[in-house]
Amino acid sequence: MIVTELKPLEEILESVSPYSTVLIAGCDGCTQPPRSIKEAENLSRLLELGGRRRGEHARPYFKVTTIPKQCDSHLVATALREQLQGIEAVLSLGCGAGVQTIVGVFPDLVVLPAQNTLFIGMEDREGHLLEERCAACGDCLLGLTGGICPVTRCAKGLLNGPCGGCSNGKCEVDPEKDCAWYLIIKQLEKQGRLDTLEEIRPPRDFQTVIRPGRIIERLEEVKQ
Repeated sequence: MIVTELKPLEEILESVSPYSTVLIAGCDGCTQPPRSIKEAENLSRLLELGGRRRGEHARPYFKVTTIPKQCDSHLVATALREQLQGIEAVLSLGCGAGVQTIVGVFPDLVVLPAQNTLFIGMEDREGHLLEERCAACGDCLLGLTGGICPVTRCAKGLLNGPCGGCSNGKCEVDPEKDCAWYLIIKQLEKQGRLDTLEEIRPPRDFQTVIRPGRIIERLEEVKQ
């Protein structure tokens, strides 16, 4: 899931203040916490109250909607085309990709982010945690590291084993966190696969992911 956080209310109020009509667009996709129609309505109320508190007489008029997936240009066009009459700006509750997709579909429209996009993560419901687990590095090592990612979970991003600072299984950068390589070694030990660590990983090939990334899908292959 894409883990996001709402921008400070004052920052959002400042960004929408030049516009008289703003459409708040939720996203039903993979953002966490959820940012759908209910959250769009809640944000609308908060912004209206915040505007009153600031003493703004010409506050924006807010409308709300939601999009199944803001990162899908077809869904964005279908969901928004009929709702943009009289709208001066869209306030997006999607991730950064969602904001850019709306801009790509409606290039003359002002699109403002209501969120900061943090990372690709997992949810631990018992611990009430959202934790980063994937950096979308384009060269996945999980098959060699027991399913534990050294790129995201090692503070130094080391690919060939722990540094010299691991103490009692904890990271020297943040002693509150487990050392990723300590966890990897323990996991491979359980699986009887410690020999996989004998393979030396070359320096990471940054050409595997060239920014911005792009994949052209061949529809006939997708159908098969």
